[in-house]
Amino acid sequence: MLKVYGSDLCPDCVACKTAFDANGVIYDFVNVTESMRNLKEFLNIRDTNPVFDDARQKGYVGIPALLREDGSITLDWEAYLKENSNYVSANLKTGSACRIDGTGC
Repeated sequence: MLKVYGSDLCPDCVACKTAFDANGVIYDFVNVTESMRNLKEFLNIRDTNPVFDDARQKGYVGIPALLREDGSITLDWEAYLKENSNYVSANLKTGSACRIDGTGC
């Protein structure tokens, strides 16, 4: 099953969950701000996988992060929906951001 690492505090993650739910995507949401165990699980993946290099360099957390059943990871949930022939609503993003400078998560 698809696993999505994110946080309910992150506007990008909320948009991802909303779109996935609206499009019937089955996934397991791991809220990294809910418990230390979830955070450690995510950080172990984030700190050892080159997919996150750009996010780390820019100071982003790197969520939402999608862990596919085959073990591959993507940070582009909208592309995941397109790859799976699902519709992405343009009205899902809130315009909020997680970073102090008002950009990204």
